[in-house]
Amino acid sequence: MRQIVLDTETTGLDWRNGHRVIEIGCVELLNRSLTGKHYHIYINPERGIDAEAEAVHGISAEFLADKPRFADVATDFENFVHGAELVIHNASFDVGFLDHELSRLGRPKIAELCAGVIDTLRLAKEQNPGKKASLDALCERYEVDNGHRTLHGALLDAEILAEVYLAMTRGQESLIMALEESGSANAESAAQLGERPVLRVLRASAEELVEHERVLDDIAKANKGACLWRPPEPAAEPAGAA
Repeated sequence: MRQIVLDTETTGLDWRNGHRVIEIGCVELLNRSLTGKHYHIYINPERGIDAEAEAVHGISAEFLADKPRFADVATDFENFVHGAELVIHNASFDVGFLDHELSRLGRPKIAELCAGVIDTLRLAKEQNPGKKASLDALCERYEVDNGHRTLHGALLDAEILAEVYLAMTRGQESLIMALEESGSANAESAAQLGERPVLRVLRASAEELVEHERVLDDIAKANKGACLWRPPEPAAEPAGAA
């Protein structure tokens, strides 16, 4: 199972207002283990950066002036994430921006490139309703060290999110193994048993049926006529009914 934990930084909050991706950070998980492989790139957005956004990630337009455009790195990005399941915190934000960038170039969107998307923000809210679900809050809850995170950065946030995601979903490996072992054991048992013999049906004798009715009478008497194992008697028809 190949998963890519992904994060982006952007020039602003909404791609619909012309904002662009300026940084992509990805780390690879293979069978829930970090492989050490990563993808990281800064991108020239060919536009200015909102002051509020720059205050969050600290990336300036001057720093990005000599960086490649998204069109120059699209193929490398697609090759890295192709076929993998993405793990993203607040996935609608990042996927929206990436789909916008890919659409500008006439390329397939994330849903066509990747096997699926797990939104850890949604997962956190489902696991702990009413509790804070920011990445910092999850780091505190799952004891993931984020002391070196003073500003947002795509690669750093992806690395932290990978640890948080593994902590959030810990136990899935043992569950999968248990299901596999159970399935294997059941198949082996079935093979050993072969065809099941025809079951004998033993019907109650007349004496046993009489004794059964006596017990039901006692139950009905103790419960003012109500007995779960007897159907209710039909209601009497009113006098004069046809």
